[in-house]
Amino acid sequence: MNYLNIAQQTLQVEELALARLSRHLDNQFNEVVELILRCEGRLVIGGIGKSGLIGKKMVATFASTGTPSFFLHPTEAFHGDLGMLKPIDIVMLISYSGETDDVNKLIPSLKNFGNKIIALTANPHSTLAHHADYILDISVEREVCPNNLAPTTSALVTLALGDALAVSLITARDFQPEDFAKFHPGGSLGRRLLSRVKDQMQTKLPIVNLAASFADCLTVMNKGRMGVALVMDKQQLKGIITDGDIRRALAANGAETFNRTAEELMTASPKTINQNEFLSKAEAFMKEHKIHSLIVVNEQNQVVGLVEFSS
Repeated sequence: MNYLNIAQQTLQVEELALARLSRHLDNQFNEVVELILRCEGRLVIGGIGKSGLIGKKMVATFASTGTPSFFLHPTEAFHGDLGMLKPIDIVMLISYSGETDDVNKLIPSLKNFGNKIIALTANPHSTLAHHADYILDISVEREVCPNNLAPTTSALVTLALGDALAVSLITARDFQPEDFAKFHPGGSLGRRLLSRVKDQMQTKLPIVNLAASFADCLTVMNKGRMGVALVMDKQQLKGIITDGDIRRALAANGAETFNRTAEELMTASPKTINQNEFLSKAEAFMKEHKIHSLIVVNEQNQVVGLVEFSS
């Protein structure tokens, strides 16, 4: 059996389902985004089975990107968890059929509390859709499962719709990497985004003076293992010499390059960054200017370090 063909067919069917979802989005989607943006409470998501698992993933995405959110298990809701709800919360219920009994049992309580209800369902004529304030269509033509039973294509479509909502909210709120890092301080991404340049910079600097010979420059560059040398004169930064400067000089001038001084080899007025800037900003700056080393200065514009970045 060729499992590769099965995998490719599966992905092709799911790709078509996502394209169909995109085509079928209407102004109801905009209204849901605006509703969530105006919400003074939390976005509460509920579902049973696979829908519940997808709901939990949505909650994780929303909560980590600036939309306060939590998962409400419909069954547990009837045993005390309804006490977590506030009238200002918005409730999103996921049910492909729209007739999931445990989900629909929540509706009278939600109506009594005054919560707005968003239904993610494939059946606009279902009980859930009938009682919802907003309906988002998650219908698919068929499940990619050979028996058309296991939630496969529909699960992907539902998850993708959640991502579309989350990204719309991220964009509307102008949610930045630094904001993301505040909710992920324990991960490597959070540490990187919250780190300041001064936390990562090298303070043992490869320094030469203006009159340093070609050989002296190479010695300092190799000793520092950063591939650069800072050209200083009386504690004032004059320029930087990179391995790229050396290669360009050799290509243009050949052996005559060996007789040049640091002042003749250097790039004057090199790029710098303040030590208190976020490391993520330094990385973005280096990517923009296509450089791998960046000189760090303090508030008095004195050289205090060097940071490297390899993309």
